[in-house]
Amino acid sequence: MKALLCLPLFSVVLAGCAGMMLKPADFSWPVESVVNVDAKGMVQEDRYSMAFNAKPLLLEETKDTTRMSRVTLRVIRDANGYFYITGAKFKHVYVFSSDDGALKLENKIMVKETGMNDPAFNQRPPYIQLLNEKDKPVMLSKSGIQQGGK
Repeated sequence: MKALLCLPLFSVVLAGCAGMMLKPADFSWPVESVVNVDAKGMVQEDRYSMAFNAKPLLLEETKDTTRMSRVTLRVIRDANGYFYITGAKFKHVYVFSSDDGALKLENKIMVKETGMNDPAFNQRPPYIQLLNEKDKPVMLSKSGIQQGGK
């Protein structure tokens, strides 16, 4: 009988927690992380406790996974929690979201047809700024290049 009396109370407690949202939240990293790909294709960023398999990304961008351990990637996270990833010789910036134990590709942004030589990311809220040597800085969002970015 006590169990029947506790059931409505338990239901109210569960219902109250299900819709909880903590806002605002800022997931951005203040500066980019420069990470090396190991011989197995893995990347590890200790500062933010992040690791991921970069093989599919390298295969997509370079069509080559034989020299993975020589690749350095640039990674930054925006305020909404999206990860922006690129590297030297890349033509694109890849935008990923967090998924269940994975990074899910949200967008592949063409930046430079001939590939970038020395890309770097900066936070420029609400955008991610992409620098590449003497090229004009590019403002990015998860949707792509933002013409209105300053």
